[in-house]
Amino acid sequence: MTAGRPAESRRPTPTEAAARRVLDLLAAGAPGEELAAQPARARAAGAAPGEVAWIEETTEAALAVRRVLDQYRRREAELVALYDTAGDLAGLRDLDAVLRAIVRRARTLLGSDVAYLTLNDPVARDTFMRVTEGSVSAAFQQLRLGMGEGLGGLVAQTARPYASADYRTDRRYRHTGTIDDGVAEEGLRGILGVPLRLGEEIIGVLFAADRTPREFTPDAIALLASLADHAAVAIDSARRLDETRTALARLEAANATARAHSEALHLASDAHDRLSKLVLRGAGTDEVAAEIAALLGGGVAVHDTDGSELARVGTAPVTPSPGGLAASRTEGRAVRADGVWTCAVLAGAEPLGSIVLTGRGDLSEADRRLFERSALVTAMLLLIRRSVAETEDRVRGELLDDLLADPAASAHRDPGSLTLRARRLGVDLARPHAVAVVDCEPALRSRLAAEATRVVRGLGGLAGTRQGRTVLLVPCDRARTLAQDLAAGLARGLGAPVTVGTAGPATAPDRHAALHAEALRCLTALHALGRTGEGADVAALGFIGVLLGDRADIAAHVDRVLGPVLAYDAERGTELVRTLHAYYDQGASLARAKDALHVHVNTVVQRLDRVAQLLGPDWNTPDSALELHLALRLHQLSRTAPGTPAPAPGATGRTA
Repeated sequence: MTAGRPAESRRPTPTEAAARRVLDLLAAGAPGEELAAQPARARAAGAAPGEVAWIEETTEAALAVRRVLDQYRRREAELVALYDTAGDLAGLRDLDAVLRAIVRRARTLLGSDVAYLTLNDPVARDTFMRVTEGSVSAAFQQLRLGMGEGLGGLVAQTARPYASADYRTDRRYRHTGTIDDGVAEEGLRGILGVPLRLGEEIIGVLFAADRTPREFTPDAIALLASLADHAAVAIDSARRLDETRTALARLEAANATARAHSEALHLASDAHDRLSKLVLRGAGTDEVAAEIAALLGGGVAVHDTDGSELARVGTAPVTPSPGGLAASRTEGRAVRADGVWTCAVLAGAEPLGSIVLTGRGDLSEADRRLFERSALVTAMLLLIRRSVAETEDRVRGELLDDLLADPAASAHRDPGSLTLRARRLGVDLARPHAVAVVDCEPALRSRLAAEATRVVRGLGGLAGTRQGRTVLLVPCDRARTLAQDLAAGLARGLGAPVTVGTAGPATAPDRHAALHAEALRCLTALHALGRTGEGADVAALGFIGVLLGDRADIAAHVDRVLGPVLAYDAERGTELVRTLHAYYDQGASLARAKDALHVHVNTVVQRLDRVAQLLGPDWNTPDSALELHLALRLHQLSRTAPGTPAPAPGATGRTA
């Protein structure tokens, strides 16, 4: 070797060159087949047997390194895939999307024909097919596996992974007809199942399956198990997110409802205040109805309990629906029926009337509350009006009592004071007034009093109650016409016959007491004559009315004609007067009289003979019979007519 010149490099031996070639191929990632071909190439190149052996050992070492590297690369790829999967799952928010992503990744990572996922049903105590990827069988996609049934049921029950190279022939699992049919229809052979574990809870099973037999390596099982762990967390997160969304949606809905309710209450409260101020300011039903119509944007009609219209704004005449009114009273709410809204006006359980709303279809909850609040305010208005009316009626009744009092018994009464009190109530006592006494069946007398008070107020008169009957003082010129009109009008309003007796008219207040007595006698006469349900004054009763109008001669007349017979009946308890009534009422027929009295005809003859002895032999002549019949009628009336003294039997001392 010469100084200053580089040493020449040594040429590698054939063995070293072959070894270097193997390492270069390994570094370049050449396929294993190419590495394994190197010993054959060395032999072909004429290498010595020792060199070939050394090259074979080098190649074996390189192939082992290659297998380790391949395993690391595959594991690295799996870890990257799991990492990507975890990231993808974390980004999903919908449970169905999470489940679909899980089975799709499982199929990709394991390179399987089919992947699917079942979820446990704690109520049914089984596990059911939830999502599939690569499946073509409808029956398979609808499978349910009981705990312990099949491979999946065993995984769900034991919380351990299980694999079968060929499920059809694998007897380690409990086969059922349903499961086997579904698996056969899908064509599955090799199946791997791992539990979806969430802490100690198993929520389902994740599967990978092939349509050919397959041995699942521990690495494959571990890979699917790792994916299942990520999937369980993602499923739980998605579920909780769904629950949170649902809770938030419900909370938002509740908040919206609360806000709407609060706004409705606020609007209803404002409307209630506006209406209440109207009422307290003294507004009438017309003004309140107009305000309700403006608030609700429709037509409004207010009615009394009898259906009579109190006010109407923005609508044609309308009556409350009977069915809607009944339902509103029962439910305490506004009800839509027959094309209108009806709300009962109530004071507690007592009906005061109703409000009808027209021109509106469906009412919002706020408008419905407003309508119902309007009914409350209307109830307050009607109660105030009723209270005022009752006070006024009481004042009017007190004035009427004073006007009808007997002047002789009230010497201290000041006519000027009565006139002034009447004028304050809108009653002009200088005008002619008649007195009317009205009557009906006892059960309806309170209703009659209210209806008569309403009617007479419209006529400008007074109403009150005396001796259980309603008495009216009404300005008029003809008492008979007043009686007839009152009887007809009050009967319509009451739905039952009403009898009216009148007297007058008179202009002097001190005559009203006498008119009242005469009207009461007229009412009694109408009942006695069988003319209940009619209206009349005493002049309309003919000669009976004339006699009733002159009270001074009635007792004397009855005593003069019937005195002996009355005295005989009173002393001996006989029924001569009753027999005379039956005799004349039956047209002077003995046969019909005995039937009416339910006695033998001889008894009637004997009693009439006694009458002849008491009254004289001409008692049954036409003139005497008319007088006697009239006296019998007057006697009957005098026993019931207030203010008419009954004759004292036998006062004249006459005998037969």
